[in-house]
Amino acid sequence: MSDKSDKSEQQRLSVFKTYKLYVGGKFPRSESGRVYEVTDSKGRWLANAPQSSRKDARDAVVAARKAFGGWSGATAYNRGQVLYRVAEMLEGRRDQFVREVADAEGLSKSKAAAVVDAAVDRWVWYAGWTDKIAQVVGGGNPVAGPYFNLSSPEPTGVVVVVAPQDSSFLGLVSVLAPVIATGNTAIVIASEKSPLPALSLAEVLATSDVPGGVVNVLSGRTAEIAPPLAAHQDVNAIDLAGADESLAKELEIAAADNLKRVLRPQPVDYTATPGTDRLTAFLETKTVWHPTGALGASASSY
Repeated sequence: MSDKSDKSEQQRLSVFKTYKLYVGGKFPRSESGRVYEVTDSKGRWLANAPQSSRKDARDAVVAARKAFGGWSGATAYNRGQVLYRVAEMLEGRRDQFVREVADAEGLSKSKAAAVVDAAVDRWVWYAGWTDKIAQVVGGGNPVAGPYFNLSSPEPTGVVVVVAPQDSSFLGLVSVLAPVIATGNTAIVIASEKSPLPALSLAEVLATSDVPGGVVNVLSGRTAEIAPPLAAHQDVNAIDLAGADESLAKELEIAAADNLKRVLRPQPVDYTATPGTDRLTAFLETKTVWHPTGALGASASSY
């Protein structure tokens, strides 16, 4: 009798995780109060994810714009330190992400672990580029005249990122990290069918010295959230990585209203080493002219 009672006392209910949005450094539920079921590759229920509304999208834009000045004004070296801290925290929560990626993408534990390791390495890779990209794409230009002509890259502003639908973690990191590494702020629309790794990444960002509002994470129906963001007048650019052909065309038309930069969807092998294309996709080039003065054989004057 005592053995049976001991066994019953040892049984306990699992504590299910409540996933929330990440907007302005806080974790709100959707303004609409809606959720939708997230299932694994075999159709088994995993969790309820918040279903973002247009109001959530507008709130994310406000938060991203508010954070832009401080983040873009930080030194490139400091941004690199912050991004590296994110990689440290991801490494510490590796087991959690392995489970979530395995469930989301139907992978074995060993394959999911390889994906997570690649995502952490990818984050470190972009952290190292923060103070180097300006030297690659900027510099002095040769001109015919007594002038200095210097070009330097600057961040575009608020960038909407439609995350890849099938690569819920490695693909997400591959499109998000370069956006914030170069000083932009981001609004991420997580993979509709597999949003949990993105929502967990938000928890890492909140504890990794990333200022609130630099990254905002929304989950829900991509076709519902993306159009108002593409048309929003305070959004400067949009990455259509996770949009299908029909939605991409709709978003590109909406983005044309205020001449947003648009990165069109294209086949990408996220396991391959990335180049600098995504780093430069959301940079603007500022060129400054300055007179050198008279440079003669007898003397120099400025």
